[in-house]
Amino acid sequence: MKLAILSRAPRAYSTQRLRTAALERGHDVKVLNTLRFGIDLSTEEPDLQFRGRQLSTYDAVLPRIGASITYFGTAVVRQFEQMDVYTPNTANGIANSRDKLRATQILSRHNIGMPATFFVRNRADVRGAIEQVGGAPVVIKLLEGTQGIGVILAPEVNVAEAIIETLQSTSQNVLIQSFVKESKGRDIRALVVGDRVVAAMRRSAQGDEFRSNVHRGGSVEAVELTPEYEQVAVRSAQIMGLRVAGVDMLEGKDGPLVMEVNSSPGLQGIETATRLDVAGAIIDYIADQVDFPEIDVRQRLAVSTGYGVAELQVHAGSDMVGKSLRDSGLPERDITVLTLHRGTAVTPSPRPGKILEAEDRLLCFGKVDEMRSMIPERRKKRRVKKLARRAITAAESPQISGG
Repeated sequence: MKLAILSRAPRAYSTQRLRTAALERGHDVKVLNTLRFGIDLSTEEPDLQFRGRQLSTYDAVLPRIGASITYFGTAVVRQFEQMDVYTPNTANGIANSRDKLRATQILSRHNIGMPATFFVRNRADVRGAIEQVGGAPVVIKLLEGTQGIGVILAPEVNVAEAIIETLQSTSQNVLIQSFVKESKGRDIRALVVGDRVVAAMRRSAQGDEFRSNVHRGGSVEAVELTPEYEQVAVRSAQIMGLRVAGVDMLEGKDGPLVMEVNSSPGLQGIETATRLDVAGAIIDYIADQVDFPEIDVRQRLAVSTGYGVAELQVHAGSDMVGKSLRDSGLPERDITVLTLHRGTAVTPSPRPGKILEAEDRLLCFGKVDEMRSMIPERRKKRRVKKLARRAITAAESPQISGG
């Protein structure tokens, strides 16, 4: 295959390892500076330019988008997607993972365990937010930050309030997060490729430092994950729309707590700790998937007039409960079930004989009017009351001039 690695650091360890792994497997690989692309929106077909010239054809692209160029970098990746070039990490996935608030909102929707987190903007709400996450000490995080930068441990409420006020005065938005004491300055980085964890390491902070990042001097050791930790790591990456990701988890007393899902994980620390060819696993996965580029399903399916994608919930009182998909009435309404969500389990392309249960969520494609008719009516909003009539004074009456 012909592979493009998007990177502004061609000599970085991760970039070099990925390039070498691709060459060793006989692939044609180029490292392209993300900032030298031009997005051509003037032609009938989606196109890209590189260094002022039309880009040659590529089979796949592997984004290594730095935090400082997220907006432009994701625009380039999105253009590759429009050109049907395979990428293991979509533009939406990269953007979602880069914003800590957005990532937390998405993961919490799918019952992923995380440290208690609160987001407020008004200074008057800070103290209440700290109490909501369990009180001081608390961790304060900038919404965008990498390698432990922008992560602060506030030992007391007054200190936390002062830090947040200072950051907000510089137009920085922050998250307030509980401090997981039992993690003892350690966390786990799981490297997810596709639907499996290919390597995992435990990172430990040094001295009084509570951040365990390798770039902050943390030590690393290989670790064998339990099925629970492995499943949480894979689900987190997939929920974010990433097929290559570093998932950082704390070892909480009740199980794994996801801190972050990184779309451009560094490889040096984890390859050093595990002695595994992680770069090779990434290249092998891309080569296997290159004929199946990621597509925006909603964008593709919604182009037919009157058809679209929607999620339908099977409520407890629905007559579909206890019936199979075949007998649910959906096929007669020209509605196809793409996936069935039951708790944390997801069944893609469920069989017609699948029996529906209360609270199942069905991702469907079909006639919009039919799907809309299946959504229970919401409580009607109160009508806006009309103002009482009152006498109009002479001063308020319109002046009509004669002609």
